[in-house]
Amino acid sequence: MGYPDQRFDVNLSILFTELPLLERPAAAAAAGFTAVELWWPWIETPTPPQAELNALKKALDDAGTQLVGLNFYAGQLPGPDRGALSVPGEESDRFRANIEVAADFAASVGCTALNALYGNRVEGADPQVQDALALENLVLAARAADRVGAILLVETLNKPESPLYPLVSAPAAIEVIDKVNAATGLGNAKFLLDLYHLSMSGEDLSQVIKAYAAKTGHVQIADNPGRGAPGTGTLPLERLLDELKDAGYTGRVGLEYKPGDRPSADSFDWLPVSARAAR
Repeated sequence: MGYPDQRFDVNLSILFTELPLLERPAAAAAAGFTAVELWWPWIETPTPPQAELNALKKALDDAGTQLVGLNFYAGQLPGPDRGALSVPGEESDRFRANIEVAADFAASVGCTALNALYGNRVEGADPQVQDALALENLVLAARAADRVGAILLVETLNKPESPLYPLVSAPAAIEVIDKVNAATGLGNAKFLLDLYHLSMSGEDLSQVIKAYAAKTGHVQIADNPGRGAPGTGTLPLERLLDELKDAGYTGRVGLEYKPGDRPSADSFDWLPVSARAAR
């Protein structure tokens, strides 16, 4: 048990950001990792030129890295936005324009998990209208994911850092996931269980793991406080990941932490090199 027994991947949208996007897969590979994940890299557009999609695929292939998770278009992230799919008007339209683009790119690189960030509450918009729009868009996303053999992930964030995001508890995300699965009949909507966000929200992490491991499609970690590497804060991450495994979770664990003042490559000293390659 312990860290060497897990299946880790590196989030290239928060680690190795000192490098241009197309150089990050090789940097992750040089650090010993062969699985990576990404937020939607083109924050300005849901429909980037095919040449840019091809260039990212080539960078992943050349580095020998497998993309195991990709966000749908989510607006300005990092930045003020927390997704687009529940935001009426132009942002919802952008999300819809992105669905097939993201699914097709995932299919081209063998990525089997697509994450759909819910989006913030909008001043003047009826929350019920936003939630109805969200369900419509998540159903479309779940069907597109299913078309390419992928799962759809729905993520909980935390209220202190994302005060306008409505899904700031595990039960809130699970309720949405259950509604999507009921609407599609596909069963491919799953929970993205982020131990950092859940801890920031004050949830009982062991209880969340027991309750929802069976509905979890992906896990992400960072320590708390600080959102740094494991060991920089006080979360018992090694024990919690063991609990997840004991509860039947066999998927990947995304490293979604800030490297601090050091180069990203120097932030993995907590994990033996022999435990970094995908298994």
